[in-house]
Amino acid sequence: MHPFVRQRAWLQYTLVSLGITGMVLALYLAKPPFMEILETKSLDLRFLYRGSVPPGDAVALAVIDEKSLDRLGKWPWPRSLFARLIEVLDGMGVRVLALDVGFFEPDRNSGSYAVQAVRSALETHRLLTPETRAILEEQEAMLDEDLQMARAIRNSAMSVVLGYYFHAETETAAHVDEDRRGERNALIRRSAYKLIKYRSPEARHAPLITMHMPEPNVPVLMEAARYAGYFNIFPDKDGVVRWMPLLLQCDGRLYPSLSVQALAAYLGGSPPRLTLSSYGVESLQLGNKVVPTDELGRMLIPYLGPRGTFPYHSIVDILDGNIPREALQDRIVLLGASAVGLYDLRVTPFSSALPGLEIHASVMDRILEERFLVRPEWLSLFDVLLILSVGLGFGLLLSRLQAVGGALCGMAFLGGYVGFAQFMFVRQGVWISLAYPAANLVLVYSAVTVLRYFREERERRKVKHAFDHYLTASVVNEILKHPERLRLGGEKKSLTVMFSDIRGFTSMSESLNPEELVQLLNRYLSLMTDIVFKYEGTLDKYIGDAIMAVWGAPLPQEDHARRACSAALEMVEALALLDPLLKELHIGAFRVGIGVNTGDMVVGNMGSDRRFDYTVMGDSVNLASRLEGTNKQYGTSILLNETTHEVVKDAFVCRELDRIRVKGKTRPITIFELLGRRGEASEPESRLRAFREALELYRQRRFQEALERFETLRMENPEDEPVRLYSERCREYLVRPPHPDWDGVFVMPEK
Repeated sequence: MHPFVRQRAWLQYTLVSLGITGMVLALYLAKPPFMEILETKSLDLRFLYRGSVPPGDAVALAVIDEKSLDRLGKWPWPRSLFARLIEVLDGMGVRVLALDVGFFEPDRNSGSYAVQAVRSALETHRLLTPETRAILEEQEAMLDEDLQMARAIRNSAMSVVLGYYFHAETETAAHVDEDRRGERNALIRRSAYKLIKYRSPEARHAPLITMHMPEPNVPVLMEAARYAGYFNIFPDKDGVVRWMPLLLQCDGRLYPSLSVQALAAYLGGSPPRLTLSSYGVESLQLGNKVVPTDELGRMLIPYLGPRGTFPYHSIVDILDGNIPREALQDRIVLLGASAVGLYDLRVTPFSSALPGLEIHASVMDRILEERFLVRPEWLSLFDVLLILSVGLGFGLLLSRLQAVGGALCGMAFLGGYVGFAQFMFVRQGVWISLAYPAANLVLVYSAVTVLRYFREERERRKVKHAFDHYLTASVVNEILKHPERLRLGGEKKSLTVMFSDIRGFTSMSESLNPEELVQLLNRYLSLMTDIVFKYEGTLDKYIGDAIMAVWGAPLPQEDHARRACSAALEMVEALALLDPLLKELHIGAFRVGIGVNTGDMVVGNMGSDRRFDYTVMGDSVNLASRLEGTNKQYGTSILLNETTHEVVKDAFVCRELDRIRVKGKTRPITIFELLGRRGEASEPESRLRAFREALELYRQRRFQEALERFETLRMENPEDEPVRLYSERCREYLVRPPHPDWDGVFVMPEK
């Protein structure tokens, strides 16, 4: 490729890469939903390829499973059962019990309702005495299951963390009036963050996730428990849970999650500490552990694996004493539902139905192990630099590589970057962007490939336009379909080459002005070229009024000799179409001489690096040119060599003319005159046979007998120039016989 063309292509590829990179950077800054979904899906894949990670020993699960429901009855269970469960777990040495279930209404299973009914009936009939009232109130208190559970919580040595939830939508809280809403807020107020450090006055108004109203447990339980935290879980737009909010805002206060409260209790009971800046959450500290969150206070959930990664302990087994003490001792026990019918199942990277309590367990375990998944602040700068380097570097690289090399390089870079992203995820717990750099890589490669395609298509059109001047349309199309058949450089092949020339053109041109000469020459060359193309020949070149054409290259043609002979005959026949123009120019009819030769020759692009021609070279080519000139000697129109004649003799009528030795060659060749196609030639077989017999007598030095035969043929057709020529030779040899070693070969006096 010319250096200027290469430089121009490089500039185009660079500009395209810059444009694509700028577009991807704009997308990165805007963060449209579809790109964010792609990025989060890539995070899910990283979890899957990483596989499961064993949890620590601090967290265990007490699950409301199908087995427990079968044995203990359908949900909801009576609060007395939970009171007994709290006592059992306390006796097993559990340090913290976190309840991922809510007790939002008074227990309908309580016997206190029966006592209330009796008291109401006695009051109705005025039979209730003060002594009876006191006894009933005492029994009511003993049978109040909510009170039993509250008493178990209060008396337990372990810390019990109640769970509740917030209404995120105004519609779900619209039915509650302001007074009742204030009562609910008051019930959870004790659990709000107490240690909050504001970096500035603006930090008090930082944008955080705001809820509309809490749904607390019944008051007696909320008053009994020291700790309470919400268990809200918010999925992303695609339904997958990836973030855990560690604080939510409601009624002007900030509240911790169930996980935060459970960890605060587990780590000694000191309250968690929040630091807020104007942009949002700056830090969250639990004991001596700093939990990384985003500005909204959300923590990326570093999932450990699919369902069952944490040990599950059925509640019925705990109550029956089937769980060894060491399985739960000194641990955080997270109690929640795993049964499918209780609908506490979430979509995660590992599973489409993971119990919600296992998500809370993952958060608590990773905080305790201090194994986080983060997107640090420097990541944005890293992403921008990476997008720029990928776009520009890969674009420049593609401008210097072929399509296959570019594809391999792109796949290698993409694979390497994916591997690097997975390494950072697994080993460092860093979530680096994958979608944007990969999108930039794919888009730059696609754009450069499309640009290269259009450039190559344009070059293809140029090639087609150029070859249209030399080849018929069908041959050009075949070359474009199979360019591998057009080899650069030269190769040796057996081909058929043709030379044609107008007899006496030089003297003819002297009688014409330049405009008339050009008009005649263009009409003649167009007519002859159309015939070459009709038989799918390759126009090699014009040499003044001469035409050089090749058959059998650049595409193989098994019948290249026959095609050339057919074209030669039609070219001679087509001269009659020039008669009207010749009369207009006041020129008589002219003849052409055509030489056709088949043989080995070198074909390919010949010339210099800057300019070359697709042509043929070799002795066979030179011989075709000599045959064209030999027509002048014999007064013929089309001459073939013996090789061509051997190939086409079954399809064409040919007459052996002579054995000649061209100038510069020692080996004689036999030449044949092409007369026509089999069944169409005007020359009768009897005359051809008579000519062969006369020629044989001539070669036997029986010149008198040969002369008589040639004279007879001449009387039959006075315009037969080869007959006239042989008659003259016979007369000359009768007067001056040839040398005794004469072999019948005629030596051409000139090329």
